[in-house]
Amino acid sequence: MKPVLYYIHDPMCSWCWAFSRVYAELRTALADRVTLIELLGGLAPDTDQPMPEDMQQYLQQTWHTIEQRVPGVHFNFDFWTQCRPLRSTYPACRAVIAARQQGQHYSAMMTEAIQRAYYTEARNPSEHRVLVQLATEIGLDVTQFSDAIASTTTRQQLQAEIEQSRAMNIDGFPSLLVDVEGSRWRIPVDYNNAAPMLELIKQLLEE
Repeated sequence: MKPVLYYIHDPMCSWCWAFSRVYAELRTALADRVTLIELLGGLAPDTDQPMPEDMQQYLQQTWHTIEQRVPGVHFNFDFWTQCRPLRSTYPACRAVIAARQQGQHYSAMMTEAIQRAYYTEARNPSEHRVLVQLATEIGLDVTQFSDAIASTTTRQQLQAEIEQSRAMNIDGFPSLLVDVEGSRWRIPVDYNNAAPMLELIKQLLEE
């Protein structure tokens, strides 16, 4: 059985945005050696309440920290003045699942579109209208997408992925886990260099 590389993430997780470039390198380098399974961990459930001020300050500080620690990663802080922040990432997670239903490649495209909108364009992917705009921008059938994002099936799929990640004792995003014939190993995430992760994963695959 082919080894599995699990990637557990949330499209509105700022550290996942920080990891996106290195993760793309990792994904490309291992494409022929592992089956990649991406699970949506679901950071924050649905709400229509404004994000508390202390949470807004905490996230802005996180953005500053990432810019200092991960060269080349930048954030558009206009988001915090131009949008109405909500502590709700489940809609964006469901958008990735709804996009995936029109073709596996749309999963990564929607994730990237959400990250681009949130972190560089000061648009709010917690809002349904923004997710529909993004679906249009990446070439999805928007009617099908709108139906899917609100469907019970999509909600159940997100819950299943959240429960699967919790069953693997995943408590933060992004997370990487390799499964070789039922044995599982956590891979420490390196935000600046794919090489150490690749070396460790290849060692595990060869044991």
